[in-house]
Amino acid sequence: MFAASMRTRQINITCDNPVDREVFLHYSLIPSLCIILVLSFLQRQEHRRQRDDTSYLLGNHFGIIVFVVTVLQVSQCPHGQFLGRFETLIFYWPSLLCLGFLLGRFLHMFLKALPVHLGLEPQTEEKSMLEAHQAKHVKQLLSKPRPQEGEKSWFQTRVYEWDPCFQFPSRMIGTLLLAFICLYLFIVIEFCVFLHMRDKLDMFEDKLESYLTHMNETGNLTPIILQVKELISVTKGVWVVTILPAALTCVTYLFHILACYRKHMKRLWAGDKHFLPQKFHSPSSAASVVAIARYSGWQIAYILWGYLIIHVVQSLCGVMLMYGLVLPIIHHRGLEMLQGFGLGVLTLSIVVGLIILQVWIAGTFFLQPKLGTADKQKPLALNNRRAFHNFNYFLFFYNVLLGLGACLSRLLISCLLGTWLIARIDRTIMQSGYEGADMGFSAWIGMLFVDHYHTNPVLVSFCHILITSHKDRKLQKTVKYWCLSQSAGPRFSARARTRWFLLQTLINNPRLVMLRKSKSGHSSGEFTQILLTCSDC
Repeated sequence: MFAASMRTRQINITCDNPVDREVFLHYSLIPSLCIILVLSFLQRQEHRRQRDDTSYLLGNHFGIIVFVVTVLQVSQCPHGQFLGRFETLIFYWPSLLCLGFLLGRFLHMFLKALPVHLGLEPQTEEKSMLEAHQAKHVKQLLSKPRPQEGEKSWFQTRVYEWDPCFQFPSRMIGTLLLAFICLYLFIVIEFCVFLHMRDKLDMFEDKLESYLTHMNETGNLTPIILQVKELISVTKGVWVVTILPAALTCVTYLFHILACYRKHMKRLWAGDKHFLPQKFHSPSSAASVVAIARYSGWQIAYILWGYLIIHVVQSLCGVMLMYGLVLPIIHHRGLEMLQGFGLGVLTLSIVVGLIILQVWIAGTFFLQPKLGTADKQKPLALNNRRAFHNFNYFLFFYNVLLGLGACLSRLLISCLLGTWLIARIDRTIMQSGYEGADMGFSAWIGMLFVDHYHTNPVLVSFCHILITSHKDRKLQKTVKYWCLSQSAGPRFSARARTRWFLLQTLINNPRLVMLRKSKSGHSSGEFTQILLTCSDC
């Protein structure tokens, strides 16, 4: 049976691939490094080309050779010894997908830049530092809040609501995609290790089965051997079943981290830092710069470790569930299981009931009446103090026993929450006052502050206005000096230029007309009609 399963899973085919992809990738680092150094020295920092280096075209786009080598390896050796058929394709399809996307992106940039390089199309204008979504955000801040049109859907209310005034940085999107790929490869590798361990366990079970057959199931070790076989069978089944919920938990965390990034960034833009611990309100500048470099790698590492730890904990919980509920029913011991379960529920109910009873007695007999009828609760003022001291004395011994259980429950809940949230880098699992010991959370906060200071829409809009006004002043000075240097050229008076700019401003902003003082020559209504006529023209 074991040999048959091995034959169905493994394919004994020797594949001679003329191209070793790993050796090729290692040697390709030499020309890649040379290309990067050459392009780094040729790249201008201050006077950058408006075409975004379109003249280089094929400067750093030799990745098609790597796309080709990977396809050759997958096509010539598609099978493997762990997963059987199409093992190479299972491992390398994310790489092929990414390489295909990069190749398509390169072809799009090449076809778009080729007409500009050949002079068939004009050069594109310099890109503004103010993005469209940032301008929308500032306009939304300056405009009056509008009533919501229609009710939100269930997805928008419970899951996610799209915000057109916010755009995630490429670093977050790239980290998310790379985390997905690494998580997928980690799960595949883990499954391969599980298959290898399952084969070893199957061999061990065969030895145990042969021992039972030899002893005719009458040996002293027979009950222990049967329990070991049952434990192995349960563990293998639970481990396979818990792969999906552990992976879905980590995938949910990845999307939730994006939602938390948007929420935290909006709060920082609004000047709200109350959601952060006090010591993180003013992080170090150097630590923040290092944090933004650490974040991507640490996020991926946290997701991988989080998946493994969550998987182990879920497997342990599954084994406990099997031994506590399922196996007793299979072994016809369901009545004993129900008796133990009922005893545990009764004990827990008594403990919780006494806790609630203490609160009810304290609120009913040991607090003074409400000061007013509109008060929601009684004031914190003791009443019947002698009875309260007797109440406190008689419940002292019970509260000692209750404290033992509460202490253990505190430890258990902390372990469960810490294990469940180990992959969440945006939320600390440390207690209040010890958040600085969580290096992952510190990296998250530092990254948030760097993005906050460099992508704040209000600040970027202000800088955009300064740069635009500076360029306009330089243009005006250039026109003025050009007019002075021309003997027979056209002349412009400062008064006419000022009136022209005023007219253009009022046409673009008609509401400003009502704020201007009316002169004897034209009333405000006449001036408004002139502006409307000019705008129609």
